[in-house]
Amino acid sequence: MKRRRFLKASAIATSSLIAASKTRASDKVSEEVIDIHQHVNFRDRPNEALLLHQEEMGITKTILLPAGSPFDRASTLDGKGNGLQADVLGTEAAAKFVEEHSDRFAFFCNEVPDADDAVEKIEGWLTRGAIGIGESKFHLPIDSPPMIRVYEVARAFEVPVLLHFQYRTFNMGFERFYKILEMFPTVNFIGHAQTWWANISANHDQSVLYPKTNVKPGGITDQFLSDYPNMFGDLSAGSGLGALARDEEHAAAFLDRHHKKLFFGSDCNDYVGTGEKCSGSRQLAMIRKLVVDPVKRTAILSGNARRVIF
Repeated sequence: MKRRRFLKASAIATSSLIAASKTRASDKVSEEVIDIHQHVNFRDRPNEALLLHQEEMGITKTILLPAGSPFDRASTLDGKGNGLQADVLGTEAAAKFVEEHSDRFAFFCNEVPDADDAVEKIEGWLTRGAIGIGESKFHLPIDSPPMIRVYEVARAFEVPVLLHFQYRTFNMGFERFYKILEMFPTVNFIGHAQTWWANISANHDQSVLYPKTNVKPGGITDQFLSDYPNMFGDLSAGSGLGALARDEEHAAAFLDRHHKKLFFGSDCNDYVGTGEKCSGSRQLAMIRKLVVDPVKRTAILSGNARRVIF
């Protein structure tokens, strides 16, 4: 899309969102909701639209997850040659946005793990106000030396690490992650994305990223959440929504069983913040539908984030 057409479309979409926000404000559920997974400049969405998107969903506080610095190296690619857009998605951009909206937003920091100065940069951002590390989304084995160094920083600063697990693409070796959990028992790890959520089912075919069949109890993800106090889950994106929608009976029991280990997140790039186009609002509705106990629902929507991250 040419720049002029894109800007016009963005302006129209933002205006529509403002109007929708005004008309729907009275319909919001009055409860605290912390969104632990959003991005600035997400697929060219203007940040003004992000503000209104979060307001439309009724979000109290949002955590921004940046990318690392731009590098021409294998770890920054997704296996298809697509790399980072760190100039608009990096920690600097997230930190600047939070500085302007500190009452409603906080940020994690990130850096390409095998960059020579990765540790130095991550430590610098944590000193400057970042409250976690992630979203870690790099083409590296989960137990590779560069990743180990990141976990060591998290341990030293006592902050969580959010990991995007995607088979053969990002944070490879999911089945070995229990070794990391045991090696770093004081670091809180937050699992996210396709491979994390597909593995709520036992005997999962790892090549299938978005399974649709009913869940067979006892998957690796369920085991990690049950067996390791330092393992948590991020319910965001289509992968998180799909994990609940594919088998609502299992999902209700899963949410109940792990209500102290799960966080609400949206990770959606739409402009509207409501309806079918917004996976975040759909996930929010799913949680409210399946978690009938208000104490457990509050834990997932805000309490766990307050306890573990902030």
